[in-house]
Amino acid sequence: MATSSPCVVIGDDEKGYDLDLFCIPKHYVDDLEKVYIPHGLIMDRTERLARDIMKSMGEHHIVALCVLKGGYKFFADLLDYIKALNRNSDKSIPMTVDFIRLKSYCNDESTGEIKVIGGDDLSTLTGKNVLIVEDIIDTGKTMKTLLSLLKQYNPKMVKVVSLLVKRTPRSVGYRPDFVGFEVPDKFVVGYALDYNEYFRDLNHICVISETGKQKYKA
Repeated sequence: MATSSPCVVIGDDEKGYDLDLFCIPKHYVDDLEKVYIPHGLIMDRTERLARDIMKSMGEHHIVALCVLKGGYKFFADLLDYIKALNRNSDKSIPMTVDFIRLKSYCNDESTGEIKVIGGDDLSTLTGKNVLIVEDIIDTGKTMKTLLSLLKQYNPKMVKVVSLLVKRTPRSVGYRPDFVGFEVPDKFVVGYALDYNEYFRDLNHICVISETGKQKYKA
């Protein structure tokens, strides 16, 4: 399925930026290889995604559904930009928010089976226009399963926005409606993406180092 929103494609040979060019928390300096997507670039891209979403879904009341925990930062920033558009343009849309927490893995392996372990009853989404906000699509299995789960509650429309989509041979071919960045098959952290709950407090999206993987291993 082709994405209706073009995205920034980061090539396999992208080297990233040296850590000492940016403000990195001291406790993470040895745990990261490179800054991959600087915070400012994330924010600019998110602003554009907000505009594209308004253009596509702007005739409707939207329920923005945040997939926790990794999606919370992108969700908050995206909604801030949509609220700014509501204030400053001719077209504005009423928006309500909801949260869902999923479990889709055993240790570090995705099972492809998802359990909803937090959030409201999905029946509140019946007849609504739903925008699912996700931090990263890896294989796409979790999102496909979530979409089929939502379908049972008959929402009027469902669109998905993901900050990142990973280029991986493990992909089932799922592509969201709106994509921020397409990234190579590397383990990235920061901007609320975690490694065993660490690195959520990092502004930039970075590639974790082997030292970091060992230090924060569960």
